[in-house]
Amino acid sequence: MLDLTDRQSRILLVDDDQFNREILFEFLDGEGYELVMAADGHEALAALTVPGDVYDAVLLDRMMPGIDGMEVLRQIKATPDLRFLPVIMQTAAAAKDQVVEGIEAGAFYYLTKPFGMDMLRSLVRSAVESSLARRRLQAAVEQHRVLIGMMNSASFAIRTPEEARQLAVLVANAAPDPDQAVLGLSELLLNGIEHGNLGLGYADKTRLREQGTWESEIERRLSLPEYSQRMVTLEFRRDGACVEILITDEGDGFDWRPYLELDPVRAFHAHGRGIALARKLSFESVEYLGKGNQVLARLAPHEAAAPFPEPAPTKALA
Repeated sequence: MLDLTDRQSRILLVDDDQFNREILFEFLDGEGYELVMAADGHEALAALTVPGDVYDAVLLDRMMPGIDGMEVLRQIKATPDLRFLPVIMQTAAAAKDQVVEGIEAGAFYYLTKPFGMDMLRSLVRSAVESSLARRRLQAAVEQHRVLIGMMNSASFAIRTPEEARQLAVLVANAAPDPDQAVLGLSELLLNGIEHGNLGLGYADKTRLREQGTWESEIERRLSLPEYSQRMVTLEFRRDGACVEILITDEGDGFDWRPYLELDPVRAFHAHGRGIALARKLSFESVEYLGKGNQVLARLAPHEAAAPFPEPAPTKALA
C-alpha cells in the first residue's frame, strides 16, 4: 500500500516544446511538488509505467508530434493502475468539439494557452488534492468489506465532510469495484453536505477556493445554529446482486441537470466535475429526484454466483 505520509506529490509535465516545459517548471517550482518532465508522448508513457513510481497529476500538451496528447490520454485511461490519474490538458485547441473530445477521453481539467501562473497553480492544486483524497479513500476501503457484505439494508445519518468520507469507504465495499465506487459515493455525500445542507453554491465555491478559505467556511457554517442540526442520510438496500443507494439532504435542492455531464466551460474550472465524475466512473446510474435534494445511485451488480450442483442420488439402504 502506498504510504501517503511525508510524501512529496509528483507531477509529470509533458510538452514537446522545451521553452514551454521550462515555463511550466518555473511556475510550479517552489510549490512543494516533485516535477518530472517528458518531451513527447513516448517519454510520458515510459515515465508513467516505471514500477514503483506514482504520479498525482499529469499536465499534458495536446498537440505533439508522434504520439499526441489525445493518444497519451487514451492510453492512460485504458491502463487500470492509471485510470483515475487526473490529467490537465493544456492546449490552444479550445473549440467546444475539441474540448468535448478530450472530456470523453478522460481529461477533466483544461488549461488554454497562453495561461497565467495563478490559473495553472489553481488547476494543479485541485488535481493533486483530488488524487490524494482518492488514495486515502482507497486505502481505507479494505477494512469494511466483510461488514457491508452482510448488510441487506441500512440507514445512516452524517453531518460533516469527514463522516461523509468514512461512510463512502464503508458503502463502497458493496460494489464490484470498491476503489471505483468510493470516489462517486464521496462526491455525492459531500455535495449533499456542502451544497445541500450548508447552502454553498457553485459561485461560492469558486470564490472561496480562490481565497483559500473553502474548508474554514465549511467549518464555520457547520457551527451555525441554522445549519448545525442538518443531516445527510444514506439509505442502503440490496436486492440480490443489485444495490441501490438513496442520499437525501435537508437543503432547498438545485437544478442538477447541468452537472450530470461535464460542461466544456467547466472543464477550465478547478471544480464542478464531481457529479459528472460520479456518474461516469462510479455507478451504473445516477438519478436526481424531486427538487434535487435526493439522489438515487445504483451500483453495478455483482456477477451471480454459480448455483450449487444438485446432490447425487443416494442409494437406499438394504
